[in-house]
Amino acid sequence: MLKGILSISGQPGLFKMIAEAKNRIIVESLTTGKRMPASSTAKISSLEDIAVYTHTGDVPLKDILKKIYDHENGEQAIDSKSSEAEIRKFFESILPDYDKDRVYVSDIRKMILWYNILHEKGLLVFPE
Repeated sequence: MLKGILSISGQPGLFKMIAEAKNRIIVESLTTGKRMPASSTAKISSLEDIAVYTHTGDVPLKDILKKIYDHENGEQAIDSKSSEAEIRKFFESILPDYDKDRVYVSDIRKMILWYNILHEKGLLVFPE
């Protein structure tokens, strides 16, 4: 599900990798559909490789997205621009044992934003 979906530091939203070039990759924005090059110096993270710290270990992002999907009965999540208290309360209902010292509200906002983008584009497909 998350294969080829990228987050690029300094760029809003999520991107899908289209092609690889010599010193860069070509990506397409999931929100605008525009294609652009992303240089090898940009901080690019694959959503497949992201995990969230908990007190018992790390939980992969795909598991977090599944928990949000189940919690919201397959609907959109709360707005990522909600208040800090609402964001924390929502995330605690999803993952009660997350490490509050190492997982910042900005990280949670990104995950909620990513969930909503993936949901809107119909890219949230979970294996049975």
